[in-house]
Amino acid sequence: MNFEGLDPGLAEYAPSMHSALDPVLDAHLNPSLLQNVELDPEGVALEALPVQESVHIMEGVYSELHSVVAEVGVPVSVSHFDLHEEMLWVGSHGGHATSFFGPALERYSSFQVNGSDDIRQIQSLENGILFLTKNNLKYMARGGLIIFDYLLDENEDMHSLLLTDSSTLLIGGLQNHILEIDLNTVQETQKYAVETPGVTIMRQTNRFFFCGHTSGKVSLRDLRTFKVEHEFDAFSGSLSDFDVHGNLLAACGFSSRLTGLACDRFLKVYDLRMMRAITPLQVHVDPAFLRFIPTYTSRLAIISQSGQCQFCEPTGLANPADIFHVNPVGPLLMTFDVSASKQALAFGDSEGCVHLWTDSPEPSFNPYSRETEFALPCLVDSLPPLDWSQDLLPLSLIPVPLTTDTLLSDWPAANSAPAPRRAPPVDAEILRTMKKVGFIGYAPNPRTRLRNQIPYRLKESDSEFDSFSQVTESPIGREEEPHLHMVSKKYRKVTIKYSKLGLEDFDFKHYNKTLFAGLEPHIPNAYCNCMIQVLYFLEPVRCLIQNHLCQKEFCLACELGFLFHMLDLSRGDPCQGNNFLRAFRTIPEASALGLILADSDEASGKGNLARLIQRWNRFILTQLHQDMQELEVPQAYRGAGGSFCSSGDSVIGHLFSCEMENCSLCRCGSETVRASSTLLFTLSYPDDKTGKNYDFAQVLKRSICLEQNTQAWCDNCEKYQPTIQTRNIRHLPDILVINCEVNSSKEADFWRMQAEVAFKMAVKKHGGEISKNKEFALADWKELGSPEGVLVCPSIEELKNIWLPFSIRMKMTKNKGLDVCNWTDGDEWGPARAEEEHGVYVYDLMATVVHILDSRTGGSLVAHIKVGETYHQRKEGVTHQQWYLFNDFLIEPIDKHEAVQFDMNWKVPAILYYVKRNLNSRYNLNIKNPIEASVLLAEASLARKQRKTHTTFIPLMLNEMPQVGDLVGLDAEFVTLNEEEAELRSDGTKSTIKPSQMSVARITCVRGQGPNEGIPFIDDYISTQEQVVDYLTQYSGIKPGDLDAKISSKHLTTLKSTYLKLRFLIDIGVKFVGHGLQKDFRVINLMVPKDQVLDTVYLFHMPRKRMISLRFLAWYFLDLKIQGETHDSIEDARTALQLYRKYLELSKNGTEPESFHKVLKGLYEKGRKMDWKVPEPEGQTSPKNAAVFSSVLAL
Repeated sequence: MNFEGLDPGLAEYAPSMHSALDPVLDAHLNPSLLQNVELDPEGVALEALPVQESVHIMEGVYSELHSVVAEVGVPVSVSHFDLHEEMLWVGSHGGHATSFFGPALERYSSFQVNGSDDIRQIQSLENGILFLTKNNLKYMARGGLIIFDYLLDENEDMHSLLLTDSSTLLIGGLQNHILEIDLNTVQETQKYAVETPGVTIMRQTNRFFFCGHTSGKVSLRDLRTFKVEHEFDAFSGSLSDFDVHGNLLAACGFSSRLTGLACDRFLKVYDLRMMRAITPLQVHVDPAFLRFIPTYTSRLAIISQSGQCQFCEPTGLANPADIFHVNPVGPLLMTFDVSASKQALAFGDSEGCVHLWTDSPEPSFNPYSRETEFALPCLVDSLPPLDWSQDLLPLSLIPVPLTTDTLLSDWPAANSAPAPRRAPPVDAEILRTMKKVGFIGYAPNPRTRLRNQIPYRLKESDSEFDSFSQVTESPIGREEEPHLHMVSKKYRKVTIKYSKLGLEDFDFKHYNKTLFAGLEPHIPNAYCNCMIQVLYFLEPVRCLIQNHLCQKEFCLACELGFLFHMLDLSRGDPCQGNNFLRAFRTIPEASALGLILADSDEASGKGNLARLIQRWNRFILTQLHQDMQELEVPQAYRGAGGSFCSSGDSVIGHLFSCEMENCSLCRCGSETVRASSTLLFTLSYPDDKTGKNYDFAQVLKRSICLEQNTQAWCDNCEKYQPTIQTRNIRHLPDILVINCEVNSSKEADFWRMQAEVAFKMAVKKHGGEISKNKEFALADWKELGSPEGVLVCPSIEELKNIWLPFSIRMKMTKNKGLDVCNWTDGDEWGPARAEEEHGVYVYDLMATVVHILDSRTGGSLVAHIKVGETYHQRKEGVTHQQWYLFNDFLIEPIDKHEAVQFDMNWKVPAILYYVKRNLNSRYNLNIKNPIEASVLLAEASLARKQRKTHTTFIPLMLNEMPQVGDLVGLDAEFVTLNEEEAELRSDGTKSTIKPSQMSVARITCVRGQGPNEGIPFIDDYISTQEQVVDYLTQYSGIKPGDLDAKISSKHLTTLKSTYLKLRFLIDIGVKFVGHGLQKDFRVINLMVPKDQVLDTVYLFHMPRKRMISLRFLAWYFLDLKIQGETHDSIEDARTALQLYRKYLELSKNGTEPESFHKVLKGLYEKGRKMDWKVPEPEGQTSPKNAAVFSSVLAL
């Protein structure tokens, strides 16, 4: 609401006149308000003041029902009908908020929101109320308790807020920007620039954001980008109010006159279909507020400040007979609001009165309001005052109930006696690892307790907590900790222990003896590692994703394809999802769904991982489906090949989508049918506590063919009616994805109960054939699942905690029904194709994702995956299927029964994947590398200020395209995004808790042969949108501003663009020459075969000796003094190439290792004498000064 042009008398309401701040009656108070009002001795009204009695209400016509006083003499600044409860909220110019319950306007709560500023807008949420003042956003419970208080910049002048979804808020005001606030984190997430400042009103439809400006304009903005799509210049003076309904926008405001601003009696009406104005609507009142009230027609309610209200059609003529009058106590109406049910109108005036107009004697504010919680009544009517300043005042004046029981204050003497606190015993792990120096013992911190804190225990019997230990098992055979005995060791959360060499000396092979690749867990939001592995081991998904390439900078499908390529190349070494998770963090939908965890939440395990991974599962399938549908011809990446999918659909849709019919049957007999599709199903459990036996197939059918009773709109009855909604399946997916939704003890008890019933039935079925233990060791995992195995009958351990079947059979019936049953391999099964023609399909369990409950670490997520024959053939050269446990970088073969055993005390199912039999035969599984040589050709820079004089490289020509075995010098520079977290041990050594997070900032590739040898053909600076903590200028040469597209003078590109260039070079088979390439490829997130890496760190290295720096090697072998002030990647890459040539010369192409060994001995002897330091240069010589580099500088 824009208050320009209002009555100047309002300026006299100074803050000092507000009752909340100064309990003196306003001098402007209307004397008529004081009739029949009891005041306390200071003259302030005690309760809400009834202004007049209720009047008779005629059905269908708005009439005044009640009037109350919110604050005597203080103008009402805003009113708002609660969207969740039957309440009306009122804010005053004194910063006070008052709520009234029901049509009788009974006072519910009243509290101060701000001490000096007026309340400008109120928005109700499910758990509380948002209040907006000049530069403050406050979220308070309906009773007045503060949930959060968000202070804006003191220069801000906010006027309007808009709730775009349940957790996102837009705030606008007189400045030239609009803020986006995330209500979950209470942080500013976006700041949108506004070309026309002064946004005082905001509305939203399913097409646009509408912003009303003080200049009289209304701008229409895109829902995703907030860019202006259209603009209406409504009034020459100022905008007072506007509203949107359907395809119409109506606005009222002020026009400029010679004497100033004048209220315009013409309402501007715009058609949003054609984006143009239609005939203005002339009204008979001075419009200050307007709202659409779409009950029977699209009526407009136009309100003037003097209290006149007129109803009219926006495209018709206004009739003077449709005017009614509100009788404000004060001279002006200050605010107006309409309830969600359109049955009630609220007016607030300048004397603090609130008027409720309704169209029925018993209106409701909302179609479906929840029950309001009231405070408990006071049990004691009145108590005598007690003067605590009198020492002789008898405490017997306080009434105490008569009781014969012992009072709480009557403590026995034994409990009241002081006793010294006994020191806790020293941890056994400390005593075991202690090393004594004299009379002082030193031991590593076992991290069993918080630093400098000892838990306070009243009971000696509470020994379970004192034995709480976070130490992993020692290799000498120490017994497991009691609290970890339940969780099997391989299921516990795995962590990487860092040394001075980082990850180089960490033994990943101890955790993974297979040739499949694990994923490292220390990256932010790496909780999704298990789901990435599930998608990778779906052969059609893996092939489809790797064939995809598009021009989007942050495309999850592209990044997932790059990660899958790394998993393909790896031979047991773990991979990182750095680039994929970086793209994941940039997607707004992921943030809106709460999928992006803060580092503190992830480390402490605050988030519910089971719910989180199920939301992530739904999100990734939807996102991949959308990415595959975007078939625009790539421009930035000309090497992108074709795609599997057709327009409007994707192979992800073919694989996962299930077509359904949703039927809605009203009790009048009217039936509505609409078609839809879903990518996954959520299990719906029956409400049965009797212990009845349910097959998993029964629960699955109930969840797929869901039937529920709900309120829905009936076109026949023309109102909301109780309806029966059912879901019928038209087409089954090839991959059936199920979210288990075991989010409470109720669902967990259901799984536990059904597993117990299934166990009893299995024992009864097998009779005495069940053995107590397994007859073979799990180490012989190659025999598991094979028909030739020695195990004939299952053991008791294999039958426990199993309710989930390995296979299910689904049949589509002729009347659109669905039959689902558990399936075992012993059941009869005809030819697969023949059965499928009759709508019968068998789905085999392929993966289960489980939530491991561990109070020590906050829990973790692991996956059981049935790895198919094609993966074993590629990795190990054998053709068989096997179940594996994937726990980040821990991979271990398991028995198939372990994949479906869920001990609900610590192992809770989250996601299930079932696939149709013979799925791979239905899809083309050929992978065609979509990256072509054209990615190496010249491309434009992102930097706006780049000039040709700054070019430092010459792109490859067509006749210079690299071939297999060509040499390429490579070097990369990095910046730090997050600092390393470390602590100092008691023995003085440093322990790395979390490594620093690096991001590649510059990548340089130089030609390794040909006439232009040594000249760079790639020298890309990588643009980053994440905050850089340290540019490491001394070591990287990167300066602040080099990575900013607005001010950088470098050749700036996206990470994806440069990544494609390196991927092409790897795929073509070039050999990279550099110094310390292992770290470079790790941060870039590339997997390079070892035979394509020539690293001078290892070429000039003797076993069990230190690594030698590039600077020292260049000085010793090449007589070059490099890296004087800062590092330069061109200089380093060219130097590495020259060192490799020198290595070939000294070792005679590797044919004389003994002579080269003598050279290395001399190198190490010289290094020890020089303390590995290069002498200070008298006249610096650098590869940059070489003549071959002049052609680059001449560009």
